[in-house]
Amino acid sequence: MAEPNGIEVTAHLTIPENELTETFQTSGGPGGQHANRSATGVAMSWVYSESSVLSDADKQRIAANLGARAEGGAIRVVADKSRSQWRNRSLARVRLAELVAGALKPPPKVRRRTKPSKASQQRRLDEKKQRGQTKRLRNRPDPE
Repeated sequence: MAEPNGIEVTAHLTIPENELTETFQTSGGPGGQHANRSATGVAMSWVYSESSVLSDADKQRIAANLGARAEGGAIRVVADKSRSQWRNRSLARVRLAELVAGALKPPPKVRRRTKPSKASQQRRLDEKKQRGQTKRLRNRPDPE
């Protein structure tokens, strides 16, 4: 997902590299003194509200779906699990792409309740009667 010209979110959307902001910080993850002295953690942010690749509808959908996560018109992800700055950058890019892709998904269609047809109701009752008859035939015959 890490490309020289940006982050590919979907087949139709790529976040340009010039719209991303990366800052590096020390991370408290594994690595001992290396982690304490090296800026291997990555905080990546994208100001989607000023992006040239999104329509107004997409911007509204991101704001609605991400809620507080997209406050102020920006999305921020942090990756500091690895000792490697390169690996953390890759993780941050993947997380940002997944977050944006999930936020841009259209809402599922609302299911409208329908009534079963008269024929299907009758079939159901006929099957129940048949099942009951089958079970009745399994009983011992009446001694009379």
